[in-house]
Amino acid sequence: MAGTHADLAPRGMTPVLERSGATEAAARGGLATMAGSALAGGTGVVVTWIVARSLGAEQAGAFFAATAAFVLAGGLAKLGTQTGLVYWPARLRATGRAHLLGACLRAGLVPVAVVSVLLAAAMWLTAPVIARVTAHDAGHVVEAHTAGLRVLAAFLPLQALTDALLTATRGYRAMRPTVMLDRIVRSALQLVLVGAAGVVALWTAGSLPGFALAWVAPYLPVTVLSAYGLRRVYRAGKPPGVTTRRAERSGLRRDFWRFTGPRALASVAQLALQRVDVLLVAALAGLAPAAVYAVAGRFVVLVQFANQGISQSVQPRLAEALSTGDRRGANHLYQTATGWLVLVTWPVILLVILFAPLWLRLFGEHYATEGRVVVAVLAGAMLVATGCGMVDMVLAMAGRTSWNLANVLIALAVTIGLDVLLIPRYGALGAAIGLACAMVANNLLPLIQVGRAVGLHPFGRGTRAAALLAVCCFGALPLTVTTIAGTGGTGLTLAALVAVPAYCGGAWLLRERLALDAFTPSRRTR
Repeated sequence: MAGTHADLAPRGMTPVLERSGATEAAARGGLATMAGSALAGGTGVVVTWIVARSLGAEQAGAFFAATAAFVLAGGLAKLGTQTGLVYWPARLRATGRAHLLGACLRAGLVPVAVVSVLLAAAMWLTAPVIARVTAHDAGHVVEAHTAGLRVLAAFLPLQALTDALLTATRGYRAMRPTVMLDRIVRSALQLVLVGAAGVVALWTAGSLPGFALAWVAPYLPVTVLSAYGLRRVYRAGKPPGVTTRRAERSGLRRDFWRFTGPRALASVAQLALQRVDVLLVAALAGLAPAAVYAVAGRFVVLVQFANQGISQSVQPRLAEALSTGDRRGANHLYQTATGWLVLVTWPVILLVILFAPLWLRLFGEHYATEGRVVVAVLAGAMLVATGCGMVDMVLAMAGRTSWNLANVLIALAVTIGLDVLLIPRYGALGAAIGLACAMVANNLLPLIQVGRAVGLHPFGRGTRAAALLAVCCFGALPLTVTTIAGTGGTGLTLAALVAVPAYCGGAWLLRERLALDAFTPSRRTR
């Protein structure tokens, strides 16, 4: 029987040291994943710019609507395995049942492959209907929109399998495949191919199906490499000469899907929460407002990448701590990771608000005029969401996947209800208000549940220090500078030049409180 971390530690090696080791391991994995996520987020912004400038407002809106439908279908095809394929391998290793890892992987991956093929066929057949609904006021775009949807549908199984395979490697604490293949290789290939399509569009009319193919084609090599990466980590961790009984395998499949089933619905609802608003704007307000909303809200994806980067590194260690009853270790990981998340994301969010008039103008004057308020509304909600940390993941790792499902469904109902009421009158701003309210609900509800049911919360001293430092350096200080120097390009640049070194200096002074020493090689303790 597996004991707790404290039971396994030699006398004199306290659980504090073990928590420190887990924190350092999470820091190393999180740093690599965040670096890859920053690259992926940056290339995503550039890809969005190329599409917006090459296709025009209506076709760009159709492209963003098509990719939103593709991501929604892919989320449904993954069946919630992005949680189950981390939670169960971590739990099996922590409880001494590593011989069941192969059965666990088959239980999760085979259904994903089958369902993704079925959904790809459904998306192919319903593409004309989706195109007519989302492009009803732009009949000349419907044919290209349909072709783009079908191009994406052909690659849907590869997208679902890529995510599931890489999730399984993270269940083995292997972060490198996710960083290298999804964050770097796929993002770089997308940038190169979409950039090439943009160059071609300089001499000919931009083709929506061509841009869709350029955006989705990188999933083919990445899927093959992901399967190879999972095969390597599985063989390296497979116990030699151990067989499993049929009853054990069937019992594991039953337990796997009892845990993963609610999370499957929750993951689809979560994706719908992030993507359905683009489709609703296209259907209720038109393709041009949908393009404005997609461009103005692009920074949300950038912040979510940072959240995923830290969350994916912490997730298997948090699952192991909770499965062995180490609540103090789990809380330490949660609070430390939230402090890092706030330290990284709040400056980005505040700078996005500050520079919104400038960076939106890069996409076109139309985007700058209508997107500025959208950015401010979504940025405020993101400050609340990141301040709660990866709270939905903590709730899932504690085994409360049904609670997680209920929370996401409530948030989805909020965003759809408000979107239907507000989009016809306010367009992209109405969708932003709906999503902002949903994000706040989707973080505060699990925050209360995690505190009451599991006894965890994200508001450690590192979180408080990071929040105060970010507000002072990227909120109060730029406000003071722009009040004196003006809000033009010169004033904003001067504000950033003052804020960045002040923030870096403050982070250095507070490095112990922020647990930044975990990112340096640990020293041997006597």
